[in-house]
Amino acid sequence: MTLNAGFVRERVRGTILERIGDTPLVRLQRIGAGLRGEVWAKIESANPGGSVKDRAGLWMVIAAEAEGRIRQDSVLLDATSGNTGVALALVCAVRGHNVRLVMPDRVSLERKRIATAFGARLTLSDPLEGTDGAIREAQRLAKSDSRFVYVDQYSNPANPLAHELTTGPEIWSQTGGAVTHFVAGVGTSGTVVGVSRALRPKGVRIVAVQPDDALHGIEGWKHMPSAIRPAIWDERVADVHMTMDTDDATVMTRRLAKEEGIFTGPSGGAAIAAALRIAKEQTGRIVVLIADGGERYLSTPLWE
Repeated sequence: MTLNAGFVRERVRGTILERIGDTPLVRLQRIGAGLRGEVWAKIESANPGGSVKDRAGLWMVIAAEAEGRIRQDSVLLDATSGNTGVALALVCAVRGHNVRLVMPDRVSLERKRIATAFGARLTLSDPLEGTDGAIREAQRLAKSDSRFVYVDQYSNPANPLAHELTTGPEIWSQTGGAVTHFVAGVGTSGTVVGVSRALRPKGVRIVAVQPDDALHGIEGWKHMPSAIRPAIWDERVADVHMTMDTDDATVMTRRLAKEEGIFTGPSGGAAIAAALRIAKEQTGRIVVLIADGGERYLSTPLWE
């Protein structure tokens, strides 16, 4: 079946999952001062599970339920760099499903503990292989036991659909149709692909940002030339492709906290840094998606 926003809302009515979405949109007053364009941040840490991945996590689980893929003894399985895992664990806790997550062992301690708190069982993969290693291990596990329901966020159409039918329309409504650019990083690519489907036909320019190197430190993002390509990714959904240096992302992440009161992870800083490049040259209302909060990186060098 094809999901729609009304169907998903009805399935989760009366639970914490009903609070996924409708996240704040705020203008950057200090960091964005003196630029030609306005820079606005979509604060996805306001979701119950603390990140933008709550949207895709919810829709992928509801899709699996609606398709009849989940039995009483089923275990939902996915590979994750952390945030999708937390989201899936949250959703499965509410929906009464078992979940197994494969994460690279380098994932921050906070994200491991949050996912575990929601009841997930973790399998830690080789940290040197990153998310690609986690994907390969999840694929191996999926073949080893029929109880596993492999969600596969990197190829699941419910991932971009969640953003096409929630994130994109929210941004359009919150800006009164005045949004001119949308900026987001590429990880699974679900956010960029889905929002593009919603807003590009309305004339909004889509900016997709990736790390500039395979050995980067921007959690949750993929360096596509050196990574396993997500099946849902399509370069044609973006009008502009940019790359971001990890050091620049770190500097901007710290500035956001100190100058705007926005506590985020490195991907948030990277996305804002990319948006500022555009705002220096172009007029308009530039909406940037900040994927998560900084509290899940406190044990990393980011906040030392």
